[in-house]
Amino acid sequence: MSGFELEPVEKASREELARLQLERLQWSLAHAYEKVPHYRRKFDDAGVKPSDCARLEDLRRFPFTTKADLRENYPFGMFAVPMDRIVRIHASSGTTGKPTVVGYTARDIDTWAHLMARSMRAAGARRGDKVHVAYGYGLFTGGLGAHYGAERLGLAVIPLGGGMTERQVQLMVDFKPDIIMVTPSYMLAIADEMERQRIDARSSSLRLGIFGAEPWTNEMRHSIEQRLDIDALDLYGLSEVMGPGVAQECIETKDGLTIWEDHFYPEIIDPQSGEPLADGEQGELVFTSLSKEALPVIRYRTRDLTRLLPPSARSMRRMEKITGRSDDMLIVRGVNVFPSQIEELILKQAGLSPHYVLELSKQGPLDHLAVIVEGDTAAAAQLQHHIKSYVGVSAEVRVGTVERSIGKAKRVIDKRPK
Repeated sequence: MSGFELEPVEKASREELARLQLERLQWSLAHAYEKVPHYRRKFDDAGVKPSDCARLEDLRRFPFTTKADLRENYPFGMFAVPMDRIVRIHASSGTTGKPTVVGYTARDIDTWAHLMARSMRAAGARRGDKVHVAYGYGLFTGGLGAHYGAERLGLAVIPLGGGMTERQVQLMVDFKPDIIMVTPSYMLAIADEMERQRIDARSSSLRLGIFGAEPWTNEMRHSIEQRLDIDALDLYGLSEVMGPGVAQECIETKDGLTIWEDHFYPEIIDPQSGEPLADGEQGELVFTSLSKEALPVIRYRTRDLTRLLPPSARSMRRMEKITGRSDDMLIVRGVNVFPSQIEELILKQAGLSPHYVLELSKQGPLDHLAVIVEGDTAAAAQLQHHIKSYVGVSAEVRVGTVERSIGKAKRVIDKRPK
């Protein structure tokens, strides 16, 4: 990306964009079918071939991909290229010991950096900006996704990662970044630490915040903007589809996230029937990758609930802020947590009964996960350690009596403000 001007595709007509999408979709379907045995079986079982896709609307004839498909082929069974072409492996939390694994070729990394740079430019990044990256680095895609995008755009990256809140504030005071990229809840924790240090958050050097990795409301946006006197922009992505940079809110409009439709084809489906819904209708978001080499995904069910909106600041369609999920996955401080993960650990731990409940609340701006389980305190301490090690999130484990339910057990009590 040579400059900060819009790319031609961001201004293309819907007809031009549709032509590009169909060409890339036909390539992606053929690539998945020819190179991934799992996709070949699924397509054959559904009675479809890549050549059956003559129009974009024909995509609905192809089967969905879910997290279960990726877990069944753990770790590398969904890769469409040999390992000597894989240059990066990321993973997000899945069932215990079985994360969702994603791979990238050099070209995939190049595409990802390009789309993250495009996202940051859309969010209002300017020449000479310094970017404070407080997303986690490592297997999580957030930190490195933001880092490569900022470098591609020619910005100065401050690669701090997560945690060390006092140090985050100190370096923000000293280095004077213009942009921060972090989860919205942790941004509020940083603001709290500024207040504790008697620093006026509204007088900081920050101009923009690009926030993702967890659902957040427009009310939280308003709170962040008021406390820090910045523009707060929404960023969307998920590792199975690429990582952050699948969709980005534009600074000109702040009216939902523009989906980079030249690389990801979106659909909205009815969560129960799987039938496609018209633009504007609320349902589950589904993505098909159009250019990924290492891990093509065909009709991937994100389980995120939203609706598609017409283009505004760019030629691509927008999606509303995510309003919830169609499965039981919880997002705790940016980490995907399934109750079944916790249950597996409880059942493996001697000294604990299978009766448990997960309680979500807020401690200041941050999510707090408590696990109430029946058993002895030593076993509970072991469980707390295992949840951190295997699930990747800190939890408070308390021994207590769990109410028995008639019928389906209520495993989650969410006390977080809506």
